[in-house]
Amino acid sequence: MSCDKTILLVEDEPLIMMDLEFAAQDRGCGVLCAIDVATALRHLDGDTPVDVAVLDVTLKNEETCLPVAEELDRRGIPYILHSGDLNRTDETVQRLGRQHIQKPSDSRKVIAAALSSLERQPADAD
Repeated sequence: MSCDKTILLVEDEPLIMMDLEFAAQDRGCGVLCAIDVATALRHLDGDTPVDVAVLDVTLKNEETCLPVAEELDRRGIPYILHSGDLNRTDETVQRLGRQHIQKPSDSRKVIAAALSSLERQPADAD
């Protein structure tokens, strides 16, 4: 099955990233992986267009996904949040107002939810 979309995964836990990457590839999607904000922003400015993203809210070194989420919003790219650290991230999750899937969760369901967010995205007005 080919989804013909590229998913940006922003996740700092290697095993979770690997599971998400495999689940996206199993759906036939292209995958761009980032463990931090700087890498995610470089991917967004890269040659491969991003169609949708899955963002871990809390990253290492006290980073959050907020700068990436703001850039995705600016570009009109849909994303979902994937986090298990609700005690520290609840305010960020509320502020972003996006679908949130709590960890731990089945990576296939996370990728399916991300792809479903494309269907809820308004059509491009270009």
